[in-house]
Amino acid sequence: MKRGGLYLFGLVVAALVALGLVVLTSASGANAARLHHGDVYFFMKRQFAYLAVGIVVAVATALFDYRKWRDNWLLSVLFYAFVFALLWLVFREKAINGSHRWIRLGPLNIQPSEFAKLATVVIVSVFLDKAGWRVEQFKRGAMCPALFIGLMALPIMLEPDFGSTMVVACSGFLVMFVAGVRMLHFMPFALLGAAAVGYKVCTNANRMARIFAFMGGPPAFLADPAASGVADAAAERAAYQAEQSLVAIQRGGIYGVGLRNSMQKCLYLPEAHTDFIFAIGAEELGLPFTVSVIVLFCLFFALGVWIARTAADRLGRYLAFGMVFLIFFQAVFNLGVVCEALPTKGMALPFFSYGGTNMLSAFFAVGTILSVGIRSMRAAKR
Repeated sequence: MKRGGLYLFGLVVAALVALGLVVLTSASGANAARLHHGDVYFFMKRQFAYLAVGIVVAVATALFDYRKWRDNWLLSVLFYAFVFALLWLVFREKAINGSHRWIRLGPLNIQPSEFAKLATVVIVSVFLDKAGWRVEQFKRGAMCPALFIGLMALPIMLEPDFGSTMVVACSGFLVMFVAGVRMLHFMPFALLGAAAVGYKVCTNANRMARIFAFMGGPPAFLADPAASGVADAAAERAAYQAEQSLVAIQRGGIYGVGLRNSMQKCLYLPEAHTDFIFAIGAEELGLPFTVSVIVLFCLFFALGVWIARTAADRLGRYLAFGMVFLIFFQAVFNLGVVCEALPTKGMALPFFSYGGTNMLSAFFAVGTILSVGIRSMRAAKR
């Protein structure tokens, strides 16, 4: 493990955060002025506060010896149990847009599903590391980790938050794959989880409207002439954000319209400062911004995988792979939705989208990756 690689990884994260703050300051102005009595910097000020806390979390996590998750296994169990309890507490809160995703703590809103992604990677990594060669067994290698993943995914799916459910499940199964769990063993659990999510999606009119909007309309054999007007209206609402996002990207072109000159952020594109912030950046800063974001996330992935592959032990490898995947998967999915390559689904762009819980989750993941890299570098010097 070379020190320069860790420095480069940190610089990539710093570049993503800096670029995200610049775009957020511009993208959030119109909504901030409308919702908070003319203060165009409301969201930017709060994001700086979240960033400060996030940096503290990243430093603390990087200094924390990741091996303590395994050596004091009760610590990882308590972390998992605490997050699991938080996921059920959201149902005591009032639903927002038909979903129970937030816990109100005074002026702050906490989204436990963000922490669930982290807890899943930690508990599955620790369990499979302790299992050792037994990962090839059905019970120790596949059934028990799949149970951890399924228990965490269940309340998230009931919120409902299908995006976070998908991230939790995919991250957990990726760690199982890296650990050497037999494909034949974990495939039944993966198919069962996919079937459960598929059922929930198919029985949710809003989710189906988004999928049909992405497809250009429902298949002929599913079309109901008696309800076609309602279906068309739902599909039109579902497609609106993606359409406005493409308008923003097309307006930006190669050179962009200039920082703070976006038209789409002026209430044409909902969630301009959260899920669709990339579109505003592309509109204002053009192709250089688009390419820079893609390159930086690819560098993040490549350097993170390098840190994972050079980890000093199995646990470090599992944790680093899992945390890298958490960030990169969300980034790829968000960019796919913004470019209308995937059906519309609310998922934050790490380091860019406004939100405290997402910011803290991302910095926890970064700190864990750095912790693995630092310990690996020290081990290589011995």
